Amino acid sequence: MSLFGPGQEKTEPATPRRLEEARRKGQVARSAELSGALACLALVFVCYLLKEQALLTLTRGMHHSLSFLTGDLTPASAAVALGFWGRILLELLAPFFLTALVLAIGVNLAQVGFVFSPSVLLPKLDRISITRGLGRIFSLQGLVELGKAFFKLVIVGSIAVFVIRQEIPRLFLLLETPPLAGFTLVAGILLRLGVVVGLAYLALGLLDFFYQRNRYRKELMMTKAELKEELKQTEGDPLVKGWIRRRLRQVSLNRIRQEVPKATVVVTNPLHIAVALKYEPPMNAPKVVAKGAGFLAQKIKEIARANGVPVVENPPVAQFLYRRVEVGQEIPPALYQAVAEIIALVYRLRRQARGG
Repeated sequence: MSLFGPGQEKTEPATPRRLEEARRKGQVARSAELSGALACLALVFVCYLLKEQALLTLTRGMHHSLSFLTGDLTPASAAVALGFWGRILLELLAPFFLTALVLAIGVNLAQVGFVFSPSVLLPKLDRISITRGLGRIFSLQGLVELGKAFFKLVIVGSIAVFVIRQEIPRLFLLLETPPLAGFTLVAGILLRLGVVVGLAYLALGLLDFFYQRNRYRKELMMTKAELKEELKQTEGDPLVKGWIRRRLRQVSLNRIRQEVPKATVVVTNPLHIAVALKYEPPMNAPKVVAKGAGFLAQKIKEIARANGVPVVENPPVAQFLYRRVEVGQEIPPALYQAVAEIIALVYRLRRQARGG
């Protein structure tokens, strides 16, 4: 039994309106782990593509530094050296920064699309409240995040240790390896380590992505009372809607009672639809004076029979008139022949009745 009373359990999925409101507030299902994993793999790939270029850049920097050390040290030469190494570092790091930026934007757009929420940027006192901060840290969600971080550290760390232990024999070769070959050896080991760790991190990121989506869906679930309240706000109070339906039905009944007795013929489906037509010269074409389905169709037929108005079964004509011709409109030319035959039949039956 619910501790909050009936209708207070969150058992209903979030409506589109609730999801849109949460999105406007910046509440989306997003995994930072997935973004980090893809960025890690992308940076490893960039390292692989640019390793030779990076080696050439570092070699050029070392040559410049050696030539700088052999010369006189002056403030001007020091400024030139600093500027040169600034350009070297920019050449080395710019591809990584640009890759990380593009990946961060692209992965977030792929996860949640474009979200602009100015309310998230507004300063709020509860964000700097020590009490609220401690409450978030020691909350259930805070403990879950701590557990995830520990699990990630154990898994990724274990994989990294396993890879490094396999490479230890090759690392001892650095003692007898020339610098260029040693750089290539270390770069290869680091790239392999990056790929293995990145793939493990990606697997954890995918799991976290599905966890975040499931948690987001559960957080936005609604109680039956909240769902009813939203329906009232979006579609109107059910009591008011019921009153409107009853009022419209009453208006339709009043029109039926007034117009059907003066109709020339009622065309039926035969059970579910009824359309009353009126034709009197010099009218250009017969006109629909009343129509209805279900209950209203039965009332039209009852009133027609009570007032001696012929009721003719013709499902195609009845369906066409009911769906495409509004009350008060003349029938379209496409139905002239079919309706003319129906009215001619009515006139013939009337003549036979008078002659009899």
